[in-house]
Amino acid sequence: MAHVPVTGEHSPASSAPVDTHCPYCSLQCGMALRPVPPDGGPGDAPGGRPGGVEVVGVEVVERTAFPVNRGALCGKGRTAPAVLSSRVRLTEPLVRRPDTGRLEPATWEEALDRIAEGLESTGRAYGRDAVGVFGGGGLTNEKAYALGKFARVVLGTSQIDYNGRFCMSSAAAAHQRAFGLDRGLPFPLADVARTGCVVLVGSNLAETMPPALRYLTELKEAGGRLIVVDPRRTRTAEQADLHLAPRPGTDLALALGLLHLVVAEGRVDEEFVERRTSGWPEARAAAMAHWPELVERITGVPVPELRKAVTMFCDAESSMVLTARGPEQQSKGTDTVGAWINLCLATGRAGRPLSGYGCLTGQGNGQGGREHGQKADQLPGYRKLDDPAARAHVAAVWGVEPDDLPGPGRSAYELLDALGQDVRALLLMGSNPLVSAPRAAHVESRLRSLDFLAVADVVLSETAALADVVLPVAQWAEETGTMTNLEGRVLLRRAALTPPPGVRTDLWVLSGLAARLGWEKGFPADAEEIFEELRRASAGGPADYSGITYRRIAEEDGVFWPCPERVERDDPESAESVSAESPLADSPLADSTPAESPPAESPPAASPPADSMNAGAHPHPGTPRLFLDRFATDDGRARFAPVSHRPAAEEPDAEYPVLLTTGRVLAQYQSGAQTRRVGELNEAAPGPYVQLHPLLAERLGVDEGAPVAVVSRRGRAVAPARISRDIRPDTVFMPFHWAGPGRANTVTNPALDPVSRMPEFKVCAVRLEQAEG
Repeated sequence: MAHVPVTGEHSPASSAPVDTHCPYCSLQCGMALRPVPPDGGPGDAPGGRPGGVEVVGVEVVERTAFPVNRGALCGKGRTAPAVLSSRVRLTEPLVRRPDTGRLEPATWEEALDRIAEGLESTGRAYGRDAVGVFGGGGLTNEKAYALGKFARVVLGTSQIDYNGRFCMSSAAAAHQRAFGLDRGLPFPLADVARTGCVVLVGSNLAETMPPALRYLTELKEAGGRLIVVDPRRTRTAEQADLHLAPRPGTDLALALGLLHLVVAEGRVDEEFVERRTSGWPEARAAAMAHWPELVERITGVPVPELRKAVTMFCDAESSMVLTARGPEQQSKGTDTVGAWINLCLATGRAGRPLSGYGCLTGQGNGQGGREHGQKADQLPGYRKLDDPAARAHVAAVWGVEPDDLPGPGRSAYELLDALGQDVRALLLMGSNPLVSAPRAAHVESRLRSLDFLAVADVVLSETAALADVVLPVAQWAEETGTMTNLEGRVLLRRAALTPPPGVRTDLWVLSGLAARLGWEKGFPADAEEIFEELRRASAGGPADYSGITYRRIAEEDGVFWPCPERVERDDPESAESVSAESPLADSPLADSTPAESPPAESPPAASPPADSMNAGAHPHPGTPRLFLDRFATDDGRARFAPVSHRPAAEEPDAEYPVLLTTGRVLAQYQSGAQTRRVGELNEAAPGPYVQLHPLLAERLGVDEGAPVAVVSRRGRAVAPARISRDIRPDTVFMPFHWAGPGRANTVTNPALDPVSRMPEFKVCAVRLEQAEG
């Protein structure tokens, strides 16, 4: 139990501990918060304001019953309440004054009026697509839904995307292509500990989501094997039975080389391939062009290690491949993930209990955030924006004509690149692209060139500091809403505190802006009211939430989507009947066995017995496990991807002879906008660094701690050297959490994957120079 001071005016929403979830990564670890009034004892005054007790502290209480983390928290989660302090957060609106050019305090009326005028006048002068909206993967499902609706209905713009595009869009695209449905993990995390072998590709979860490491520990304790693929020997790689350290940008060749060996050694599950897949001949031919010796030359992974990996993966009774940003944040990320999926399909390690491919989503609501409309090409329920039936369904829920909805817009980086040119005004919520976007110096210049920028955030981030209007919005502990974690488990964050007097919720902001722009109805500020509309909008879509309610989430510790609502078959006009259109409602795609129970060897179908459909007698149980009987494609078969290796967009040369890869560290999170304001975390990770091998350091003449400049074709970043044998001699690593001279994304490459539009964060060519201290 941790007591974290919270200065400023807060009132307890309840005197008892309130069950909620961590504000950071996609695990969405369960925790409870207990407000502590000035006397240090449990508060007993009624919640709300006026009349509530001023709270000066919050206790983080373990929530051991929540199945994902079972009470465990990392340092970020344990110290999360520190950002509630008025010393580090925004507590009143700020408006940039023309006479001084500085951001100064303003009233909410003035701030909202200024934003409404800025957005409306820009659209009137230059067209609706001159107004852009940029969201975030940390926004609740309700906020993501409302933001997408606001952009398309109120502003009428197609120019909306979000920073989740930088998270797992390549895995999402590969999921869709292979399985017909994208959910990060098609099984609960509990299954990871029960499988026979896990191949973990490009993930350092010991630092990025530490409470999840227990699943790998339990896997090994039960006799399972762990293979880690990473160019660095990370804390996670140290736990592996086999560590493969490929050259950055060669994961695709590695996966193809493993599949080549599967074929050559006669390990293909021919019966599974014949019965449950399509496209194998083409994928097989592509893999056979990647023989082991060629793959060793490309990747640097010795042939004996390739053979050992295949033996470990195929000899296990069940196996999984889990990927993260390493293979995904590449200009060929979709194909790379597709190659790892091919390995699962060829060996029959998909669509079976305790086997399959999954992606470890990064951001807190990276899963839900891309399901309900803030992505450039999507409508709620993971519907496609260019699908006429999807447009008709959502337009009916929104009370507009389908033809009035704009079409797909630019992806995240392309939207940022268009700022100040085609897009002249921007509303940004919950993102800090000045630090997190590739080619960040260029993105900063584009942000500065805007005619108008409005930012809603909890802190004055580097991006917010450039805005014309900054709105202080409520934090995770001060508002209620749903999140969808990496398993597809829909969760309920509950408010434990009311926000300070000068702070409002994002939903309140959108409601106020919509009213000023002529939409006094349709944008409530109440989260549960919005969720009820989201249920109707998602009904019948791939991500069907229509059978999920706040009450069910609370009672069941989360509900896995898809979860269509039961219908009364004798009442086709009932409000619930729309969910009968769901492609999953009557198809046996899934095992409804409880997530924390072992899956059945012969899993039951998701469709209930006929008599259970009477009068809504049984709600849909939710879908912890997908694809156990069929995949979500039209014919029920998984699709192989006929992919071949190709180089990174930027390979080393004489001028830029070294590879740079980037990532996260244990004590910081994403752009660091929140974690860099927590003293304990800054003590653990005070700033950026350049990790390099001793051979490279010797060649450069650099000592431990000396400043090193990392220079690419896009810019220069300077940070202290951290010399280590845990990285390849041809590669350097930088964490990307900081702004200023050590901003790693100053040098990263914005080359885009042609399918997912993911930038190539994970590999670019650089040179190293000694820098002045």
